[in-house]
Amino acid sequence: MYGLMSRTRVIVAVVVATGIATLAGYGTAAASTSTGSATAKTSACGTKPGVKATGSPIRLGTIVTNQSGTSFTDISNMADAYFTCVNDNGGINGHPIHYYIETEQSNPAQIAADARQLVQTDHVVGVVGNTSIIECSVDSSYWKSHGYYVIASGIAPECYGTPNYADVNMGPRYSSDGAVQYAIAKGIKKIVFDQSNVPGTGYIAAGPNALAAKAHVSIVQLTEDVPIADADSVAIKEVDDAGPDGAVILNFTPPDALVILQAAQSLGIVDHVKMWGCSTPCNTDFLSQSLGKAWNSKLFVNAELTPPDSTSTATMKLYKAIYQQYGTTGPNKVSGGIGAFSEMGFTEAEIAVHALEGIKGAYTVKSVNAAFKGVKNFETGMMCQKWTYGSYPTHIANNEDYTVTPDNGKMVTAQGCTKISAVDPQIASYRKHAGTASLDPTSS
Repeated sequence: MYGLMSRTRVIVAVVVATGIATLAGYGTAAASTSTGSATAKTSACGTKPGVKATGSPIRLGTIVTNQSGTSFTDISNMADAYFTCVNDNGGINGHPIHYYIETEQSNPAQIAADARQLVQTDHVVGVVGNTSIIECSVDSSYWKSHGYYVIASGIAPECYGTPNYADVNMGPRYSSDGAVQYAIAKGIKKIVFDQSNVPGTGYIAAGPNALAAKAHVSIVQLTEDVPIADADSVAIKEVDDAGPDGAVILNFTPPDALVILQAAQSLGIVDHVKMWGCSTPCNTDFLSQSLGKAWNSKLFVNAELTPPDSTSTATMKLYKAIYQQYGTTGPNKVSGGIGAFSEMGFTEAEIAVHALEGIKGAYTVKSVNAAFKGVKNFETGMMCQKWTYGSYPTHIANNEDYTVTPDNGKMVTAQGCTKISAVDPQIASYRKHAGTASLDPTSS
């Protein structure tokens, strides 16, 4: 389906033992970024402001999809930015984090090789930030056999249906559930659910199908090859199928969602349906700014993490400050800016740092992964709920979220924290094992 790109291996040694920063151009650790009514200092990311970590490194790694039509590198790049900030401000008890990023192109053999590379050559003690169309399907048994408990932003079924992954996001299925759930609550009569034609479309579609069936709302399932070649035809097909009382729900990365929405606008057919919706990837200022005010309150996006444009908590200010100082330049630039993907990377790194700081003694595969698995009721400041890894057969740690809508180039809250419906049998199964987490008071 995709032309394979050459295998890219990026080794991010964020601070070397001599204390010299390896990512030039990021500025000093004491820098701050304006975030509205207050100023956040990036030095708040560490325990020793302005003191570079120079001890032996703690090696962490990740595997992310980066191919034509689909890239999740903003997630790993934002995690890298967070780790770099930590290294500039004391590290983990004086130890810098070295972060190894492997990119892949949906080739199972390549993905398996990436995992072996991280374990056998790079000797990583933890895996943080995996975001890939099929990586969980390929590597879940490998991680389990080697004792790794991955902190991820999942996509494939195994990211949520196995014991060795726990995600900060809901992934495309449960995020699409949230978008469909919102549309049904608004009284739509028909749903057109359109998604990129990549592995796993049937698994993703099963959630929206279950919600629509329960509500006695008809649903049409579509898929599109990405990158989108003829956005006009796609938009016309979606609108014609949905009708004036229907909703078009998109599940694409921001660039492809954007071309469909822009095509609908240029064709003058935006108002030919009752509403437009989108899964979490559309929750980015990149998309809102590109659409402009014509889409104000016409698009409703499921937001798996706290809406950054309408939130001014301490965590949100720190996230924006780290992005501004460490994420806007260099080879690992966060190209999509403020939005859902970079929030995921921040949150994954934040959880990992929290776990690492609690380790007494050596940082080994055993000690690090026990710490990851042991995270319980952590207040990330980025989710509706407190986050727990835990010893569960499945993991959907994030299952309550927001809905946002464009407002003059920003994404603002249209609906506050709302539980994803247990009509989806996967959600019901997870809650049976893990219960429902308490709300995170630091996220709003």
